[in-house]
Amino acid sequence: MTPTTRAEADKRSRRRGAELEEALLRATLDELAESGYARLTIDRVAQRAGTNKTAIYRRWPNRAALAFAAYRHFVAQPTALPDTGDLRTDVLELLRGAAARMGSAVGGQILRGVTSEMHAHPELFQHMREELAQEPGAMMTILGRAVARGEARPDALRPRVATVPVVLLRQEYLMNPDVSISEEVLTELVDQVFLPMVRL
Repeated sequence: MTPTTRAEADKRSRRRGAELEEALLRATLDELAESGYARLTIDRVAQRAGTNKTAIYRRWPNRAALAFAAYRHFVAQPTALPDTGDLRTDVLELLRGAAARMGSAVGGQILRGVTSEMHAHPELFQHMREELAQEPGAMMTILGRAVARGEARPDALRPRVATVPVVLLRQEYLMNPDVSISEEVLTELVDQVFLPMVRL
């Protein structure tokens, strides 16, 4: 081992806490990009991150939980809600962002892989529910602004109504995994389903 390599190895071995967690999640994302979800293993991630499997298992009980943590950390970053003054435009912008995350090479692999294993891991199922629970908040905000502007009925301001376009988008994604979600699909979800439900 050269002095440079040894110094790098020593630096890796000293990582703790958030620094180590960041390295593990980055290694997971790199493994997914290089080899895909089917070949993702705890061993490969540990080797890429320059640490041992114990460091991973202390934080995540299985590869699905690890992959989902990488998704939440790097892919599903919160963005500013659209606020254009028009309900249709705001909802379309929100759906475009969600579709882009679902359609990204790594993000798509993670979501499909984790979904296929979710029911085998109760703790992961709970994490997925927590992630999805954020959807009503975003759509309720957008719909609430529309109600205040007189664009939508006040009685439409309910979580189950507000999340209809996002739920339909997720269904479209899961049912057609090999087809990218087009602008035509997004406009159909908004114009043919959501807006008739909520407008005055």
